[in-house]
Amino acid sequence: MAQKQLHPTVERFKSYVKKNPSVLKEVRSGKKSMQQLYEEWYLLEDDEQDVRDQKSDSSKTTTENKQDWINQVMGTVKNMDVNQVQGYITNMSQALGAIQGVLSQFQGGATSSKSSTKSNSIAQKPNPFAFKKD
Repeated sequence: MAQKQLHPTVERFKSYVKKNPSVLKEVRSGKKSMQQLYEEWYLLEDDEQDVRDQKSDSSKTTTENKQDWINQVMGTVKNMDVNQVQGYITNMSQALGAIQGVLSQFQGGATSSKSSTKSNSIAQKPNPFAFKKD
């Protein structure tokens, strides 16, 4: 028996499915039928293939980047000198304490003059929620 020749677009779709096994996974999982995939492919053809290729490439590079980042951090942590890090933390703590002291000196002088002007302005304004005893 002689085999029928398929339409060229059907042949291209078959090769597309062979190149992209994720298409078959969608059909097997029941998300889409083969007819729906063929119609989408026929309308979009090369565009869909490019999109699927980009998705798979981006997911691969993302996982590779995460693994590279984790390896880099772990390598840096292994090479750290604990005593040196403790010295840096101590110096940073002392610097922050000095900055807080300077800020509190400026705020302490400014708050006393501001508080006196605030108390005068509050005393002058009538209270909108004044309650009188019966």
